[in-house]
Amino acid sequence: MARNLDSKCKLCRRAGEKLFLKGDRCLSPKCAMTRRPYAPGMHGKTPSRGGSEFGRQLAMKQKIKRLYGVFERQFRHHFEEASKLPGITGDQLLSRLERRLDNAVYRLGFAASRAQARQLVSHKMFEVNGKRLNVPSAEVNVGDVISLKASKQGKMYFKNLEETLKNKKDVPHWLELDADKGIGKIVALPTRDDIGVNVDPQMVVEYYSK
Repeated sequence: MARNLDSKCKLCRRAGEKLFLKGDRCLSPKCAMTRRPYAPGMHGKTPSRGGSEFGRQLAMKQKIKRLYGVFERQFRHHFEEASKLPGITGDQLLSRLERRLDNAVYRLGFAASRAQARQLVSHKMFEVNGKRLNVPSAEVNVGDVISLKASKQGKMYFKNLEETLKNKKDVPHWLELDADKGIGKIVALPTRDDIGVNVDPQMVVEYYSK
């Protein structure tokens, strides 16, 4: 599985806002966007001139890719599939990205970040509809049930997870969480408002339309 080895803090600083790529650290005073809220590099503090329309579209595409931790080939595939669906292509793109298994695991609170969720899924920690699934990019749909694999619940990481899940207050409306059983269910399709970060998918549509 390909990995992005760039500093996650630098990715947030390039985007100009927190993308919450490092879990709880992003909420602490140690967050790089709190200590150095400007772009990385020797010219990072120099005010931006705004750039061209193409440059802004490219920056938005990169921002969404980094938010979900996907590479260009995966992202382009999501876009092409979204363009075949009825409705607004940009919104369909975000819906597909939100319904990735690793993102759903993160949104439910089983992991502190999408990167951690991707690792847990790859290590066969979860089941979907009672069947083991270790593909982070797998797409979940309405009615699917995500659960911790019974044989993995004794792992050190999961010992305090129940309390963490009970304290989780920001589960999006398209997910339903049973903290006592460690089970999550897809109850609706995600919308653009569920992203939690300021993005404009229409700019991505315009970028790929050139």
